[in-house]
Amino acid sequence: MDEYHEGRKKKVSSGSGGRRGRYRDKKLAHMGGVFSSTKVSDEPRRETQRKRGGTTRARVKRAAFVNVVVEGKSQRVKIEGVVESHNPHYARQNIITKGAVLNTSVGKVKVTNRVGQDGLVNGILIK
Repeated sequence: MDEYHEGRKKKVSSGSGGRRGRYRDKKLAHMGGVFSSTKVSDEPRRETQRKRGGTTRARVKRAAFVNVVVEGKSQRVKIEGVVESHNPHYARQNIITKGAVLNTSVGKVKVTNRVGQDGLVNGILIK
């Protein structure tokens, strides 16, 4: 199911505590996408999705590698699993999001980009 992102309205008190009705219908321009739920896998898998105006966006559905800067050089490192995330269920299910800590062969790596929207996984090494 798509997410609906409409701008926040100011709360105006009606005095009686009654609910206020919508002043307009939902608009397609305010529709967001479906959560990509990128998971750790042995083989990477990407999907392209058409957006408004004909532009395309790459989404990572399965990720096997993360790009990490180690000693001044960028390396492509294999992901072993998700150690921690802002949602404990995501860590248990190996779902990668921005800010998640991954276990790799070079050590723990924190994800710095939005994986479901960028098409790749970037991270920084945690010491």
